[in-house]
Amino acid sequence: MSRPTPCPCGLPSPYDACCGRYHSGTAAAPTAEALMRSRYSAFVRLDAPYLLRSWHPRTRPAAPLDLDPGMRWTGLEILDTSGGSAFHSAGTVTFRASYNGGAIHERSRFERVDGAWVYVDGEFLD
Repeated sequence: MSRPTPCPCGLPSPYDACCGRYHSGTAAAPTAEALMRSRYSAFVRLDAPYLLRSWHPRTRPAAPLDLDPGMRWTGLEILDTSGGSAFHSAGTVTFRASYNGGAIHERSRFERVDGAWVYVDGEFLD
């Protein structure tokens, strides 16, 4: 019997029970942090349609995303969160996403649109 594929977001759940359910549309991310983790997993899995669906309509790119299949993401570390729970309409998640050759350190902003968390924009910190 094969083992379930681990989720790229770093949580201990298998992909299908974690970010995979958000990517497939069978569930919505309940918090800004869950959306951040699912977007990281979408970058790892080259899931551009999910990235666009989870982007705020006000800041979503008009052109299709051109993800680099040669990019090798190696880990996600959540450093801080503010707001972003079921009781908030906005939140931030500060994270470090590592890749072969470096890392991205960003504070991302999220808002609810029609009840669903979406990515607004981010500020690079390093």
